[in-house]
Amino acid sequence: MKNLYLVLSLILISTAIATAVAVDSESSSPTVCIIGSGISGSSVAHFLRSYSSSEIGEIRIFERHDVVGGRTATVTISGETFEAGASILHPKNYHALNYTKYLNLSVREPPPSESDSSFGIWNGRDFVFKTLSFNSNFPIFQRVVSFANSVLIFFRYGFSLFRMNNFVDNTVNNFLKYYQGFESRPVFETVEEMLKWSGLYNLTRRTLQEELLDFRLSPRIIEELVTVITRINYGQSISISGLAGAVSLAGGDSGVWSVEGGNRQMAAGLINHSDVKLHLNEEVESVSFIEKKYQLNTTKGKSYQCGITVVATPLDEVNIQFLPGISIPERKLQHTYTTFVRGVLNPAYFGLGSLSEVPQLVGTVETPDVPFSSISVLKQHKENDMSYKVFSRKPLDDALLDRVFSVRNETIKIDWGAYPHYHAPEVFAPFILDGQHLYYVNAFENAASTIETSAVAAENIARLILSRLTGQKPASSVKLKSFGDDAYDVHADL
Repeated sequence: MKNLYLVLSLILISTAIATAVAVDSESSSPTVCIIGSGISGSSVAHFLRSYSSSEIGEIRIFERHDVVGGRTATVTISGETFEAGASILHPKNYHALNYTKYLNLSVREPPPSESDSSFGIWNGRDFVFKTLSFNSNFPIFQRVVSFANSVLIFFRYGFSLFRMNNFVDNTVNNFLKYYQGFESRPVFETVEEMLKWSGLYNLTRRTLQEELLDFRLSPRIIEELVTVITRINYGQSISISGLAGAVSLAGGDSGVWSVEGGNRQMAAGLINHSDVKLHLNEEVESVSFIEKKYQLNTTKGKSYQCGITVVATPLDEVNIQFLPGISIPERKLQHTYTTFVRGVLNPAYFGLGSLSEVPQLVGTVETPDVPFSSISVLKQHKENDMSYKVFSRKPLDDALLDRVFSVRNETIKIDWGAYPHYHAPEVFAPFILDGQHLYYVNAFENAASTIETSAVAAENIARLILSRLTGQKPASSVKLKSFGDDAYDVHADL
């Protein structure tokens, strides 16, 4: 009889282990520790709370800096606040749109004067292309100039413009599959599986240039307009992977927007609404898996026991020790150097006679003769007083800035480890780092890096955690259904 009881007990134990990975022997609601308070980390916390009732216990978020938001940040120059990190969102970024409505944030769309601003492509010697510029408060004149510029662009690039738009639209339509309901959208355990399901995986196998040539785009539009966009949005050339390139080109669509007061408010709001214990200025030094729990040791000399740990920050430039060790592909971050200047551009630097001849957005082609990727006017305060944003791949020294600008009243320089350095074919880190409950949201960044792709990856990670905890797919709660349905209402309102 005792032997029979022992056999039955072993069978029950084996069945329990097979149903779900053991997480916390003391509690059915494990503590979740999230490393990073940007959009990825805050979104994981948000979706875990939205999708679960009792499966998740305490949530802790660790942030090594003194403010949340990660790579969404603002900078203040002469009392004016501007986006310093991730700056724009696409009109079909439905998670971000949902966040703004859920958190009662205001959407900032570019004013007509900004969307019709003059544009030029600089090759280091002269402008290979420039749109017309005409300052007028009369709408009819603005429409005439806008139409004339459309004609100019068409004459230079022809039907390749439409082919480029089709390429971007095809990619966006595939990406929209990630908003489907749980009934038709599986939980993904790997980045490759996630991309193949949506039809985006093959775009990570070849370069953007190869994809666009197959789409019958002309070499001129690829070397000029496409290159300008990829240099602005990802600081890289057309040799990036096709998917990252398509996402970059989508950033040039009309209707892009941002959050009034700064995009970082989304991360801050999600954290505030997710019943989270936030640890600011506390960097995680090590993560050790000991007796079915993760022990996190921080720079404050403290230790925390966690049933689940989520890494929501790029591991490329942080020094976290894992025990047992983990294995991920080597990846380098592309640093973007952002220089904010309150002053006036020097038209002579561009070979022009007056400031009015300098386009409000100066893009550049891929050549060693150009030390910056782009220069754009953020705000015109007076006729000869403007705020500018300059992107470059290397720091710009003061001697160079004094040649580019005739007046510099204030200068702020920021170094961003902004996104991965893309190449094709891409190799992806795993979502699950150890076969247990150590997750890596930023594995998806090798596909593309934006606020929305981070939210999409985080939503999948939340579902993955819950499905592996319970052995079932997470069901949509009433609260979630209402929240999700609003996405398309928000889009229609915009």
